[in-house]
Amino acid sequence: MFDLDKWEEIFSTLQKNKLRTALTAFGVFWGILMLIILLGAGQGLQNGVAKSMLLDATNSIWFFTGRTSIPYKGMPPGRALQFTEEDLQALRDNIEGIEIMSPENWLQGNYLASYNGTASPFVVYGANQDYFPIKVTFKYINGRPINLNDNMEGRKVCNIGDRVSEVLFGNEDPIGKYIRVKDVHFKVVGVFHFEGNAFNQGERIYIPFKTFQKTFNPGGPVTLFAVGTDQSVITGKELEQRILKFLAQRHIVHPDDNQAFWTHNQEDQYKQVMGLMTGIKSFVWVIGVLTLFAGIISISNIMIIVVKDRTREIGIRKAVGATPGSIVSLILQEAIFITGVAGYLGLLSGILTLEGVNHLLEMAGADIEFFSQPEVNLNVAISATLVLIFAGALAGLVPAIRASRIKPVAALKDQ
Repeated sequence: MFDLDKWEEIFSTLQKNKLRTALTAFGVFWGILMLIILLGAGQGLQNGVAKSMLLDATNSIWFFTGRTSIPYKGMPPGRALQFTEEDLQALRDNIEGIEIMSPENWLQGNYLASYNGTASPFVVYGANQDYFPIKVTFKYINGRPINLNDNMEGRKVCNIGDRVSEVLFGNEDPIGKYIRVKDVHFKVVGVFHFEGNAFNQGERIYIPFKTFQKTFNPGGPVTLFAVGTDQSVITGKELEQRILKFLAQRHIVHPDDNQAFWTHNQEDQYKQVMGLMTGIKSFVWVIGVLTLFAGIISISNIMIIVVKDRTREIGIRKAVGATPGSIVSLILQEAIFITGVAGYLGLLSGILTLEGVNHLLEMAGADIEFFSQPEVNLNVAISATLVLIFAGALAGLVPAIRASRIKPVAALKDQ
């Protein structure tokens, strides 16, 4: 039940002891503020690490060719190997666990991509419809990705990066317009933005792989390819080994030759990044809990002093008939009020600080490697605030109970 007299007494006490109240509130405010900022900075670090290192789907594996280093079945070492479209079809037909697969070629030599008199040396890549689900950091801001029909029919269409759109088209909408590469015109059907930190990804032009082969590389090799692992069937590591063994047999490569092919398994990198993130989270939480603990100790010390300073007041209250329960509840109510208000202000200030940092980064157009979008889990932040409020109440409870048990005569003699 709301007791107006008790609240008037609490506010009167707080007003008479402004410094003491401010110190108590600041301990709570600072503890919550620092915890929120630490958690937000830790999340920003995790986001930045993921953004910088996890550039492709976590179930993707990339395959590249090298040179043989071991003679095998009459074949000399030093052979330069090349993938073929037949290799890719054979893998689809014989290797279980491949969910998606895309080759990638790029157009070499000196050439320009141009539109309406504006030209720039952007690189043209050939890839099929499975390429874009693998490149998870490609976010389409206009139009659509290259699809199955584009590839099967060898359509002269293209996807361009946002930097290509900016240079060639300026403020003009590029969708439906044609760019020219080596006197061949390609219709723009999609514009993407690369959300990672890798260099020049937004300066790429993608055309369907079959279109690339027919137009620029008739009968030519496949530079590299990527597969997506069906993880319900096989692990990425197992699939990688099966594909390497299959390719070695097709290209007459010694089973122990580790220089003929090389790979990049994103699943392995994902596990490494997750391990690093776990370490970051653990470190941030240790520092955050220590900061919170320091705030709790500060509150405890101040509450002990508060109760000690009010010993004579407690004695007078008991002398005029106040029960120990009413004395304890008064002190607890005051402690909960101070810690609650200060905790809320600390929570609000921490969230506003993180939002301000995000806003400044966006306004400045900053793309900081290994740091992105600092944020905090609101449930965690509220839980931490409630813990600190509970600790403040508990810190006032123990000395309040002790003081409530003092006899009025002894309390009145206290100086």
